[in-house]
Amino acid sequence: MVKHYCILVWRTTVRKEMRTNKKGIEIVKHFEGFRSRPYRCSAGIPTIGYGACYYPDGTRVTMGDRQVSKDQAEELLVYGLRTAEKAVARLVGVPLTVNAFSSLSSFVFNVGSSRFRSSTLRQRLNRKNYSQAAMEFPKWRRGGGVILPGLVRRRSAERELFLLPDNPT
Repeated sequence: MVKHYCILVWRTTVRKEMRTNKKGIEIVKHFEGFRSRPYRCSAGIPTIGYGACYYPDGTRVTMGDRQVSKDQAEELLVYGLRTAEKAVARLVGVPLTVNAFSSLSSFVFNVGSSRFRSSTLRQRLNRKNYSQAAMEFPKWRRGGGVILPGLVRRRSAERELFLLPDNPT
């Protein structure tokens, strides 16, 4: 059996002003893709743009909604990421790197804050067991009860970003 050890420096605490970095945004945009018209995601939820399920005024996306431009989709993405970032800041009580924070924001954007709140990933993370928390990402690969290759790849990208040390500033 090959054992892998990873030593990370977790020097940044989660603060409300932390934002998803470019790498985290790229993960969301790549795996959500852009769709100008409403569609049902793999879980059957009406979605638009880059995976938005809600508008900034709090109303849900419906299948009868008008199409959006790429600029409008970017605005919806920013709103959705801010919501996810607030959830990560509220639910994680241990220091995180910006990369780990961005990874978790992508994860919460996709699965929702209530599922993250009750997850083993969050429990292990809040016990400062970062490597065990990272091992939880691959378990979140189902959509509508089916293992989806896109979610397998997304969780791999999120896990990789979670474990990637921040560039020194």
